[in-house]
Amino acid sequence: MEAPDLLNPERRMLLQMQGAEVRSWSLDEILNSCNWSDQAIAVGAGHGLENHGFVSVEEHLSTLVDLDDEGQRALNNGLLEQRIWDWVKARDQATMKDLQGDFERHEAGPGIGLLKQLGVNLEHGVLQATDVAHLEKVLSQRRSFLEQLPAQLESLDDAMLDHFRQRRGLIHQVDRTQRTWTMTEQGQSVPKESLIEQLVVSEITPELLQSDAWKEAVYRSFDVTLESATPRTGRSHPMQSLIERIRSVFLEMGFSELVDDYVQTAGWNMDALFIPQDHPAREMQDTFYLTQPSQIELPTDLMNTWKSIHETGGETGSTGWGGSFSNETSQRALLRTHTTVNTIQYLAKHPTESCRVFSVDRVFRKEAIDRTHLPEFHQIEGIIMEEGANLQMLVATLKTFYEKMGYPEVRVRPAYFPYTEPSLEIEVKWRGKWLELGGAGIFRPEVTEPLGITSPVLAWGMGLERLAMLVLGLDDIRQLYISDIEWLRQQPIL
Repeated sequence: MEAPDLLNPERRMLLQMQGAEVRSWSLDEILNSCNWSDQAIAVGAGHGLENHGFVSVEEHLSTLVDLDDEGQRALNNGLLEQRIWDWVKARDQATMKDLQGDFERHEAGPGIGLLKQLGVNLEHGVLQATDVAHLEKVLSQRRSFLEQLPAQLESLDDAMLDHFRQRRGLIHQVDRTQRTWTMTEQGQSVPKESLIEQLVVSEITPELLQSDAWKEAVYRSFDVTLESATPRTGRSHPMQSLIERIRSVFLEMGFSELVDDYVQTAGWNMDALFIPQDHPAREMQDTFYLTQPSQIELPTDLMNTWKSIHETGGETGSTGWGGSFSNETSQRALLRTHTTVNTIQYLAKHPTESCRVFSVDRVFRKEAIDRTHLPEFHQIEGIIMEEGANLQMLVATLKTFYEKMGYPEVRVRPAYFPYTEPSLEIEVKWRGKWLELGGAGIFRPEVTEPLGITSPVLAWGMGLERLAMLVLGLDDIRQLYISDIEWLRQQPIL
């Protein structure tokens, strides 16, 4: 019989199988016999031969357990609980205080937790084991388990598997499919002369038509009645798409983009915005302060200006906050808690130039992660500084911005922010309900006058993630940063 519409890889594979006594072929045997290095070619050729009934395929599924990154480090350096137990044995009295001094914080707590499960107790501040023999036996078993990896899933101890599955980054499973191909009687009956490889044209090009080669060419046939897979194309992450959409709206409204550093001083981040130095937002549980550098030097005259404003109000007509202003506190280094810190520095460098600037960038706050909070998120901010700017202009700009974003119904309500007066909350109508999306206002004299700014400054901002949750219909902010390919494919193009 003839070989119908076989591709060259299929012809080569079938020819090699006919020329040997072997009836069942492994992947490695196919690769070596056909002189291939790419497994995909062998699997594809085998699949084609199977469709024609020339070979049969058997698949054997297996699961391999192997070391992950943390598991490899544990094998090289010792498991965390083993290293801490070795440390305990090397001392007459192993105290928790000494342990915290010799081990990193992220190791000491989890390590003690693992040892407590094995009978280690903390008595009067000293670590002691109730059954040393049992403890060291389990530690030895755990190391032996890691040493035997990689190994087939069914050959491993179930209890050890359960233990290490609960510990992040130590082991991972790899599912493997092993295939074997067996030639059928129909495949054996194909004449060898019809399995000679030949040049097959699958695409007609101008170069082919310009010569006479097309007259002698063999053309590959395609069955257009077969179902085809839907092509998957690359696309932007919905967050990035939303950022680009916001950028285009701002640029269309005549704004320029502002990009600046994450690391700032408490002075520019808070003092310049008339946030009192005893405000709760400055506490370490709310702000990420840095240790390197722990301080960033600021000009003394600038800090003296802030000191006057904070303590007495300076020459702004304000009474200030009273109390005592600390230059050391002002120079503390931190990760910015809002993008206004960069905006106010830009205005300080250009105090007399009218401007319209915006930023869409990352900010950092020491938040506990839950369905509505992240320690790192994006903030959207717009600023207008020009002579004659007023509240009516601010409201009109807000309505224009949100209308261009797809929210034609906008309202504002009175609010309070430390560095703006008057202050507004912005609400948009979404599915019949009013939802708060951000804040706005006009910078107070205590903010602008010390920097030599004489024109009114209009400002507004909102959280990007909150807007993204609204647009994508999410109720958990963490969903935005989970690498779920299927979920990403299903998201609308923004």
